[in-house]
Amino acid sequence: MIAFALVVVLLVGAVVGDYYYLGSLIHHQKVNSLQTAGASENILLIGSTTRCGLKVQNIAYGLCSQGVTGVNSDIDMILHLDPSTGSVSLMSIPRDLFIPNARIEGANKIDAALYQGPSQLVAAIEEDFAIPINHYVELNFDTFASVVNALGGVYMDFPVPIFDQESGLNIERPGCYLLDGVKALELVRARHLQIQNTPSNHNPRSWPQEALSDLARIRRTHEFLRVLAAKVAARGLSNPITDQSIATAVLPSLTVDNRFSESSMVGLARTFAHTNIAKVLQYTFPVIQVETGSLLYQGYYYGDVVFPVQPTGVNSINQILGVAAGMNSFTDQPLPAPSSFPLSIENGTGVASQAAVVASELTAKGFKIKSTSDVTPVGPVSETVVWYGGPKPPANGNWTSPAQADAQAVLAQLQGPAILGYDPANVTAGSLVTVQTGTDLSVKAKVSTTKTTTTKPTTKTTKTTSVTTTTIYDPPGVKTNPQFSVPSAVSSALEPWDPRACNAANTGPAVVATTTTTKSK
Repeated sequence: MIAFALVVVLLVGAVVGDYYYLGSLIHHQKVNSLQTAGASENILLIGSTTRCGLKVQNIAYGLCSQGVTGVNSDIDMILHLDPSTGSVSLMSIPRDLFIPNARIEGANKIDAALYQGPSQLVAAIEEDFAIPINHYVELNFDTFASVVNALGGVYMDFPVPIFDQESGLNIERPGCYLLDGVKALELVRARHLQIQNTPSNHNPRSWPQEALSDLARIRRTHEFLRVLAAKVAARGLSNPITDQSIATAVLPSLTVDNRFSESSMVGLARTFAHTNIAKVLQYTFPVIQVETGSLLYQGYYYGDVVFPVQPTGVNSINQILGVAAGMNSFTDQPLPAPSSFPLSIENGTGVASQAAVVASELTAKGFKIKSTSDVTPVGPVSETVVWYGGPKPPANGNWTSPAQADAQAVLAQLQGPAILGYDPANVTAGSLVTVQTGTDLSVKAKVSTTKTTTTKPTTKTTKTTSVTTTTIYDPPGVKTNPQFSVPSAVSSALEPWDPRACNAANTGPAVVATTTTTKSK
């Protein structure tokens, strides 16, 4: 994981005496809204789909000259580093996750934020997930291929033949393959995978297609990173000549924020160079697929989307960041008391009495409800947004947002498709936070503390059930609603058809995969 996601750290750190030269090879870009790192730090890792920004145009990716000009973040990962413990954790955010602040003008899929620049993407993650971002690292298709090629390729075992017309991946027979940069890119971009169903069927276009799309791709990408990192760990980064060769091949096409200095990279390299790859916690932010086809939101259609699901979403962020329940994930300080701020509830679905029911349940938890009202629904199916105001993250300097802390305290009590959202215009006058209710919102049941009462001659014990990130928790309402899929797991095992590390005995002569040239989306 460190080898790829923090390749800039390891490669620069491996040749400390030459790091000023190597640092000059990296493209630094101004990125706003970054926070000063504290006891730990979070690095936003982005896989950009830019075609026009590639040095050499490749028809397999789609050509800029033919109108493939979109810039999205196909991969969004938060890498959390804790120098005090030497621990590393990582969370992927699905590209189709619909969030309130993706664009400057409002809601969209998270991958669409990068079109308006890395500063917008950083701000969106800080505003809607309450995750402080300290540094930004961006890789494109060229960079990814360069990393793999500089390491001499990566061996992956394919248990069954698989095919993806969109990415160009075409594995015609099972076996251990040596993937070069292009083949590796085909693998990690594959989200329309078709799997051979019977050994006698050699027509890949007739094979059944895998479900889950991007979630399955994230699962395979995590496995690929594990295999890549294991290769680097096995060979080590200690030969100055080899390290220099790898670094000079990779760094020129890497983009980092202009505050990510060479000395910072070296410091991280020294701290995390011996990270045990097997112990890196890898999560995928939990979501539910909207099963209604293209999402209709405020009169526009947004295609296939996924919604965040609570309480597993909040729990997964806390666990990745090492934040205890009841703490502010942005500041690691206690969340405010429920009665310390005014809260309003807006019925955003048209379901009779939804605002009143939610207000009553939150009042029972100690929240001070200022008002309830009805608003025009954004569409036939929607996510709940906990709106807050106050100042936006500043372009330069740390963000202090008491209103976001208040909103986090509310979100921590909700179940179903729900997320934070920054927009002072959506906060009801007289309140600091406004909950705009969405489809199948519910409030957590009031949990009593575990008590053990001893009497003679029996012992009575009262227990409560907790929801953890390893539980695929299906909130009430969502569970019975055919408009939503089952919530995704934050961590899942490989499927029988997923590629994985080859056995040591199988990494012999290279088997070359067949490339199918297509125009990719």
